[in-house]
Amino acid sequence: MKHNNQLPNQHFRKEWQLRVRTWFNQPGRKVRRHNARVAKAAKIAPRPTERLRPVVRCPTIKYNRKLRSGRGFTLDELKAAKISPKYAQTIGISVDYRRRNRSEESLNANVARLSDYKARLIVLPRAASKRTPELISAYKNAVQHKGQVAPIVNTVVTEQPRAITEEEKKLNAFYTLRQARANQRYRGVRDALAKARAEEEAQKVKK
Repeated sequence: MKHNNQLPNQHFRKEWQLRVRTWFNQPGRKVRRHNARVAKAAKIAPRPTERLRPVVRCPTIKYNRKLRSGRGFTLDELKAAKISPKYAQTIGISVDYRRRNRSEESLNANVARLSDYKARLIVLPRAASKRTPELISAYKNAVQHKGQVAPIVNTVVTEQPRAITEEEKKLNAFYTLRQARANQRYRGVRDALAKARAEEEAQKVKK
């Protein structure tokens, strides 16, 4: 320490051991969660332990090449698969009323996912008179599916290295994007001006 300063008087008597959060019940909670999962699976058997969820893309340019499971299927996807939203929730299909389809690719992928699930589904009617022997035997022999119902596989197709073409060398990407942005921004103004000019020309012709 430089100079002739006063020695600091530190107060290390705050009983910090009483203010530290402990976590000694972690192993017990792990066992409790496991037992709850096992009990739930036995209660809903032979239904799957998880609900069917759609395939969605992660947000932002950084992660949008990755696929993950979403919250629920949209109304358009259910309509294309010929499943009503109320009925979908009774057969283990998640529904999200807020999500919207932005592309045909995602819509078709989730409709195919619903169709595949619907084809493999065994629904036992509540009325005993409607239960056929084939349905009863299939229901009894059904094996409960644990985990994700239809696992999502990320299929990213990478482009092989190649030489840059002359057309790509001449292309100015920044100018092209700025021009497209300007065209989109001023489209309304330009359309209004074109309409006004056409009306003026029509008035001149009449005179």
